[in-house]
Amino acid sequence: MNDFPGAPAPASAAPAAPGRDGDRLRVLAAMSGGVDSAVAAARAAEAGHDVTGVHLALSANPQSFRTGARGCCTVEDARDARRAADVIGIPFYVWDLAERFRQDVVEDFVAEYEAGRTPNPCLRCNEKIKFAALLDKALALGFDAVCTGHYARVVRRPDGTRELHRAADAAKDQSYVLGVLDARQLAHALFPLGDTPTTKDEIRAEAEARGLAVARKPDSHDICFIADGDTQGFLARRLGTSEGAVVDEDGHRLGTHQGAYGFTVGQRRGLALGRPAPDGKPRYVLDISPVDNTVTVGPAASLDVTALTAIRPRWCGPAPTGPGTYTAQLRAHGAAAPVTAELADGELRVAFAEPVRGVAPGQAVVLYDGTRVVGSATIASTRRAAAVAR
Repeated sequence: MNDFPGAPAPASAAPAAPGRDGDRLRVLAAMSGGVDSAVAAARAAEAGHDVTGVHLALSANPQSFRTGARGCCTVEDARDARRAADVIGIPFYVWDLAERFRQDVVEDFVAEYEAGRTPNPCLRCNEKIKFAALLDKALALGFDAVCTGHYARVVRRPDGTRELHRAADAAKDQSYVLGVLDARQLAHALFPLGDTPTTKDEIRAEAEARGLAVARKPDSHDICFIADGDTQGFLARRLGTSEGAVVDEDGHRLGTHQGAYGFTVGQRRGLALGRPAPDGKPRYVLDISPVDNTVTVGPAASLDVTALTAIRPRWCGPAPTGPGTYTAQLRAHGAAAPVTAELADGELRVAFAEPVRGVAPGQAVVLYDGTRVVGSATIASTRRAAAVAR
């Protein structure tokens, strides 16, 4: 169940003692302007909690972010969030976290691509903004929990500690992007949408029944801080263009590109190769080398990864000891794969029971024990079944 400490704790403190079922908590609801966060705030208020809505202003110039209904960082979104709060009957504020977002999410995103890695900005936003900057500020102001519209569950163990689990509806589960949360953050996290297997149509119908104008608002897509959805163009404006070679596994030049940062491991489209493969089959990005600005391509079989090493592990509870058997998820909507994993010398070493594809340095690997999220780490290198490896 989603229950939380009954008394506020300072930002530096360990999780406070859990509250009893039915405790009335002071809840800060992060309202993006979309239907999920609006329904989550409404459910928290309906449960009897003292809820305050807050919209995070993440851009110094909101018009530069996505307009209309596709993002979560626009002037329109802030207005939608305010209208939803008015209907729910809760206080509402806009908090300016633009500078923190720029440093911790946008600049990190650019730096990762520049280094030849493929980051996930949603994980970084959850880690650094919603459950660090926002949560710390909420606790300092006396709130007990931060509420969001993520589809995931926080389960209280008999000893009072919290576990992060997949949502009841596996089709909408978002626990992957929450795998960066630690035990202290989970102790103050509220996910009202994760406990029941409710379809998105049912969420929209609930919003409509509550009189929320966002009931039919389309879901957000892509990356909120890239205004036109053109990631390669965004990176080119930030990093400039630099012609480099596209080569095969033997080093033969097949074409050129305008910046290695515009590619990701496993990519098939947009390679602009000068000649087809000898067997006529598609080729994929196997490796990105920012040092010599080279992109290596090859057959799909060369993408098979048998093991990886990941750094900067974050645990949703105690760190595991010794080797263990888990399932691992590598993308927000990817399938889970059976693995063995072990923490050694501060690194997470993961071996797959069967080879997997599309594994890129910079991505997060999230470990699960059944539905429980064990923790996550950032992929640093992979071991492949074929020749090309990083």
